Amino acid sequence: MNDNSSRFGKYIQLRFQNNTVRGAKLSEYLLEKSRVVQQDTGERNFHIFYYMFAGLSLEKKEMYGLLDPSLYRYISGRFGTQDVAQRWKHKYQEVCNALDMVGFQEQEQVDMQAILAGVLSLGNVTFEPEESNGSVKVSEASRGWLKAAAGQFGVQEDELLKCLICTMSVTRGEQIQRFHTQQQAEDARDSIAKVAYGRVFGWIVCKINELLAENVDPEVELREIGILDIFGFENFAVNRFEQLCINLANEQLQHFFNCHIFQLEQAAYKEEELPWETITFNNNEPILNLLLAKPLGLLSLLDEQSAFPQATDKTFVDKLNSSFKGNLHFQPGRGRVLGFSIIHYAGKVQYTAGGFLEKNRDTLPANIRGLFINSVTPLLSVLFTATISRTGTLMPHVKAKVIPAVDDKFNSTRKQSAGAQFRHSLMVLMERMYSANPHFVRCIKPNSQKEPGVVDNQVVLQQLRYNGLLETIRIRRDGFSWRPSFEEFAERYGILLVKVDVSLTKESCLEILQSTELTGWICGKSRLFFKYWHQEQLAKYVERLERAAVVIQKVFRGFRCKKSYLKLVAELRAQAQRLQEEAERERSQQLVVEAEAQKRISLPVPMPRKRRPQPGPHPPDKPPQPPVPRPRSKLTESTPFDNFLDPSAPRPLLRTEEQTGEEAKMRKLKRGATLRWFKETQAQKVMQDDGAFPSWLHGMISRREAENLLIDKPLGCFLVRISQSRPGYTLTYRGEGRCRHYMIEMQPNARYVILGEDRAHASLTELVRYHQSVGIQPFMEILTVPCGQKSSESLDYEDLECLRLGPPAAEGETPPEEQPCPSRPSTSRSALQSGAAAVLRHVWFRRTNNCQNQQSLDKSGTKASSVQERGSQRAFPRLHSSIRLAMQEIQQFSSVPLNTSVQSCCQALSIEDVEPN
Repeated sequence: MNDNSSRFGKYIQLRFQNNTVRGAKLSEYLLEKSRVVQQDTGERNFHIFYYMFAGLSLEKKEMYGLLDPSLYRYISGRFGTQDVAQRWKHKYQEVCNALDMVGFQEQEQVDMQAILAGVLSLGNVTFEPEESNGSVKVSEASRGWLKAAAGQFGVQEDELLKCLICTMSVTRGEQIQRFHTQQQAEDARDSIAKVAYGRVFGWIVCKINELLAENVDPEVELREIGILDIFGFENFAVNRFEQLCINLANEQLQHFFNCHIFQLEQAAYKEEELPWETITFNNNEPILNLLLAKPLGLLSLLDEQSAFPQATDKTFVDKLNSSFKGNLHFQPGRGRVLGFSIIHYAGKVQYTAGGFLEKNRDTLPANIRGLFINSVTPLLSVLFTATISRTGTLMPHVKAKVIPAVDDKFNSTRKQSAGAQFRHSLMVLMERMYSANPHFVRCIKPNSQKEPGVVDNQVVLQQLRYNGLLETIRIRRDGFSWRPSFEEFAERYGILLVKVDVSLTKESCLEILQSTELTGWICGKSRLFFKYWHQEQLAKYVERLERAAVVIQKVFRGFRCKKSYLKLVAELRAQAQRLQEEAERERSQQLVVEAEAQKRISLPVPMPRKRRPQPGPHPPDKPPQPPVPRPRSKLTESTPFDNFLDPSAPRPLLRTEEQTGEEAKMRKLKRGATLRWFKETQAQKVMQDDGAFPSWLHGMISRREAENLLIDKPLGCFLVRISQSRPGYTLTYRGEGRCRHYMIEMQPNARYVILGEDRAHASLTELVRYHQSVGIQPFMEILTVPCGQKSSESLDYEDLECLRLGPPAAEGETPPEEQPCPSRPSTSRSALQSGAAAVLRHVWFRRTNNCQNQQSLDKSGTKASSVQERGSQRAFPRLHSSIRLAMQEIQQFSSVPLNTSVQSCCQALSIEDVEPN
């Protein structure tokens, strides 16, 4: 942990299909594992160790066997202030949430943190010489730490001790035991810690790639954008093997930068037969030959010396001095300092040769791999069963070949050294870079003191000079930065000729350029070459035509509007005249009607005569006439039921009746499948301790029904309903102005995520509680009160009441979706709730009794499947039995007393290994 680097190189590949991100892949280079066991002045260990101490609860620390951070040597006994620890706690929560969101299983996360705790405990193991036979033994003060490390790794204490203090080998069928010196034992301890951390780190990267793998047709070619985030040039007070590899990577990237900017660009000018004066630049190819050449390169000589067991760092330095004598970029160390200097493109760097051979070998103690493969911690077994690729990448799905006859060799599990792995990974990276179209972002350090707001001109100028940026500026100024093809230029600037149908040829391009006043451009064989300012001048010409076009448009639009206005005024006048004429005509007709009415009033009106009744029998009643069809608008489509009003007659059938039945059948099948999914995977998780479901959980209701339930509720009132068309849930709540619906996504690791949110939750209850205090994006509205049912008629628990959480139905039984649901009695809501609660409470008590019976079987020594069920409900590290005594021994030699909860936790552990699944 420092303030300017992540201590590893990272290459991210973003893969696209149809302008959409379909997947991503990460590659890591040269993780600085030495930081796990040793940190320079002013620096700390990796972030996760501090995050664990700050973010884990007291119960979790007891579970992992973590004590006060001041006791651990690998973090130098230093921790942050209260404010810093609070920030680290928040970061730890972000890390855990990120693992949940990507899809890491809970047990995997627990095993990972148990291994990290074991790395810290292993660092506190110290050695002292054995007086009897000259070997070493673990000091009394650190015996507890050895027990703790063995428990956290899930291995036997005595087996781990053998790997630390001695080496077992077989010669001619005879087993030979060679004891380590104190320095060799400490190196073995540190190498185990480094390899364990490095493999955990590599496993995380592989797991992320596996979980983020794109789900597309393998035959479809995807576009890709690669982002390389690599360490910069380093020159510290003490430079070791890691700094040499880092500076080698920067040398290679600088060579690629020079090749792309200078050589390729100038080669393009020569290919187009342009008059060009070659620009000189600082070529760092001789430095790369010094480091990478075979068989006399620095890394080759380092591998050669690493192959000799008797070789030391001094013999390696002597070999370098004799091989590179007279090389302009190599200088031997002066005085008694065991080291050498290399004049990089960025300046002279002096390297301390101590530890070069050991770090390059990157060896594991004999038999440690077999010990960790047989660990009761599954993750540790996976890490050491996997093989290592040529580039140093962990491949968990590929098992390494184990040759028993060579288990005693220092490099039996990996044939390549750390330097060779880094050289291969760098070669693969450069192949990717050369096949791409790169863009460079060069970062400049403003000062050497890491102070904000301070710019040291000399430091900045030095970086600009050794990064090659000054030469880059010169070649961009003197060269031609814009090189469009003839077709591209003619299509973009053909408007300058102010004519239609401009051909996309070289002649048209020359005609366009001759119509302007541009100078300094050159025409090549296949394209045009422009200076960086030519685009601005051409843009001004186009802008002038655009202004002229705007004037033409303005005049034409004004003319058209004026013409339309005059036409509209003429129409209005004609309409007014017609209205006036019609009004006069109606007035004259009214006068005529009034005159005729006056004449009719003056004449006498005769009275009508009465009709006499006709003699004869009474006529029978006539049958009722059918009703007159009601008028319909021509805009409305008629249906067979429009004029059919007799309810006793048979109703006509529609053509879509069969389709409607098929849809209903399919809807019923989906509903049954979703209910079966809920019964088998979700019911026990959602059910409360009293056997009832939470008040916010509703049945399989539709979107409209959910909105009707919430229509008169206060803001924030919410419910969670089972989706009708898919196995899952939907959160509905009363928002500002409308109801909002959010899909709840089920992660592969049994986590619940609201679609669009960036936080995963272990259960639905936890999700609801979280969003009762934190708003849901993007409206940030908080859930307030759960929504219950209004009355017995609107009760939607019917689907949940029908569930039977017992064993699966036997052959011939009716499936759950086809079983009739109990009819709803016309009673009050309380009676319905009590009936549902009684059924569910019976299921809950039956499940509780089963768990108690299984626990009694476990106590009697019988293995039962309920152990797996309990383990699946709560992940737990596979602690070895020695962890029980480890805490007590640490307490005796530590000034920091243990909490009583830790003591009770240790006493509660049985003598047998605790291995919950």
